[in-house]
Amino acid sequence: MGRRPCTFKEADVTRAVKAARKAGLEIAGVKVSREGDIIIVVGKPSEANDASQADPANPWDEVLDNATDKKRAS
Repeated sequence: MGRRPCTFKEADVTRAVKAARKAGLEIAGVKVSREGDIIIVVGKPSEANDASQADPANPWDEVLDNATDKKRAS
């Protein structure tokens, strides 16, 4: 069973991104579907990351800080 032919090329994605930047859009990401549709996600990259991470602080940071402060009993 052979592979099906590619529906897009890397150059196609590059052209789409360059055109969006030239139009003054801020690009947050690019998605390509199996059908070959190139979808450009518009917005600031930091906004996309902030929406997915409500609390960027790691709860284990405090645990590890406390562990280094305390001395083990021997």
